[in-house]
Amino acid sequence: MRTSRFADLRDAITPRAFWLTVAVLFIQLGFLLSYVGAFHHPEPQRVPLAVAAPEQVARQLDGLPGRPVETSRVDDAQAARDRVLHRDAEAGYVVDPDGDRDTLLLASAAGQSVTGAVRELAQEYAHSEGRRLHTEDIAPASSGDHGSLTAFYLVVGWLVGGYLAASMLGITVGARPADRRRATLRIAAMALYAGLSGIGSALVVGPVLDALPGHFWPIVGIGALTVFLTGAVTIALQVLFGVVGIGVAIVLFVVLGNPSAGGAYQRNMIPPFWRAIGDWLPAGAGTNAVRNAVYFSGNALAFPLTVLAVWAAVGVLLTVVCARRGRDGDLLRLPM
Repeated sequence: MRTSRFADLRDAITPRAFWLTVAVLFIQLGFLLSYVGAFHHPEPQRVPLAVAAPEQVARQLDGLPGRPVETSRVDDAQAARDRVLHRDAEAGYVVDPDGDRDTLLLASAAGQSVTGAVRELAQEYAHSEGRRLHTEDIAPASSGDHGSLTAFYLVVGWLVGGYLAASMLGITVGARPADRRRATLRIAAMALYAGLSGIGSALVVGPVLDALPGHFWPIVGIGALTVFLTGAVTIALQVLFGVVGIGVAIVLFVVLGNPSAGGAYQRNMIPPFWRAIGDWLPAGAGTNAVRNAVYFSGNALAFPLTVLAVWAAVGVLLTVVCARRGRDGDLLRLPM
């Protein structure tokens, strides 16, 4: 009787299913660790601040407890404005040498958590010095983009669509293409899907919802590239690891990528680990690319686009090269 029950259990939960479930448990715990670790105590950390003021003011701001800002001195208000708009600084602090009214230049389109933190710090500093503070938002988010969160959620949608499409291909026709020709066809299918996804998402956030109006083709291009790279990398991971590759993709794109992407909390508001990896992962690079294209006239767009392109190239290269191993060449084999 005991043997029969053990056999039933083994039939119901195979060793392969058991180990895959264990992997899912670790991904779940990693998800909690990553998100809670990144967001449980957001605080400004060395936020780049352009300062048009005497050197003494810059030293005082740099010396604030915890180093919440890191200043760079500029000649005048226009130079501070340029540094913010070119994404060399998150904000600018301009001191009026002939009066007691300072000006804080913000760009809320880059994210409200960091601009809110800088505003609070600047107000406290100005008050402590007996000065008044005027705040000017030189790059606000559009009226339909509350909190400048649309770019982040747009990228999340692209990533989910990319790895789900690639996962469905793997589940329905096999994780490993039998040869290079089939691998190339699978990559071509992802390219078509990515193009349609880019057009559809640009329609949704533009004409349909009016969240990011007036930037249809830049969003199409960034979206198509992001979806394509996500699909290509997910296909490559399935080629290397079989079905486990889907879990690896989720770790890269969701567990590590989303908390570090600069969505609700920007890079200078999260702990060092997430700050260090964010710009190099597709979620962070995609979010920066959309915001810079829509709100900052394409300034500082080259780096995030390069990151996205490199991910895409790596995904394609690994898929095509490793497809030669055949279906039985998984690097990770789980017991059946």
